[in-house]
Amino acid sequence: MALCNRQKARAVNLTSDCIQISNAFHALDELRCFEKGKKMDRVKGKVAIITGGAGGLGRAEAILLAGEGARVVVTDIDETAIEKVSVEINSRGGKCISIKHDVTSESDWSRVIQRTLSEFGKLDVLVNNAGVIFYKKIEDTSLAEWRSLMSVNLDGVFLGIRFAIETMKKTGGGSIINIASVAGLIGNPDAAAYHASKGGVRSLTKAAAIECSKAGYGYNIRVNSIYPGVIETAMADPLKQDEVKYRTALSWHPIGRFGEPEDVANGVLYLASEESKFMTGSELVIDGGWTAR
Repeated sequence: MALCNRQKARAVNLTSDCIQISNAFHALDELRCFEKGKKMDRVKGKVAIITGGAGGLGRAEAILLAGEGARVVVTDIDETAIEKVSVEINSRGGKCISIKHDVTSESDWSRVIQRTLSEFGKLDVLVNNAGVIFYKKIEDTSLAEWRSLMSVNLDGVFLGIRFAIETMKKTGGGSIINIASVAGLIGNPDAAAYHASKGGVRSLTKAAAIECSKAGYGYNIRVNSIYPGVIETAMADPLKQDEVKYRTALSWHPIGRFGEPEDVANGVLYLASEESKFMTGSELVIDGGWTAR
């Protein structure tokens, strides 16, 4: 009977009730495809730049966006590693190029944008993913260490936003996604510089979102941020070197585990797609329940 109704709804489609039934079945078909791991082309035709693409998060984001139809530009200071990511994506049938990139350099940003436009003709999505961390008490942190971290985590995001706005506003808009951290929402000992940088990303995201909206300059560019908890990447390795620190960090997550890169990549995909078209200046928290306490 369900199949009969489905066939009738799609074949006849004369009344609003039939249209609703048809749409419902279509949604179920899409859900089944997703559950089976089939590509759904959620960002088909979009062009995305992902900084820090050599690491666990950046690689996962690049692979997922490419798998959903985006043409991807992965950048990192580790040229060999991003070449491997690019080869992996292209071997799966995706479209990807890799560019060596220091996010603290204006000239490097200019070169990345120009190469992207040369290869793909536009820019729809920027993922400011590159970041660094170190663990020290405030009184043991030198000004040089502070400035070095800020240059990547905050200056790099600022430059990315600036260059993306200049590019996207000429072609009708886009989506900028800044990878912040739960550290931008709360405080913890031994990583004050990191916390401060991610708090800066949070405020910068909101300011940029307003500037790019109709309430600002009407660029049709959405700017959002993501706040991961501890994710199973190289940045989490120092926490695993001490059993006490590891158990403490694990206890921060009521869900009972650290996150996986794909957990954050799924959030990036959502914010890159048109599914999030009513979101800007928002905070997508993916933290295993950390901030629920």
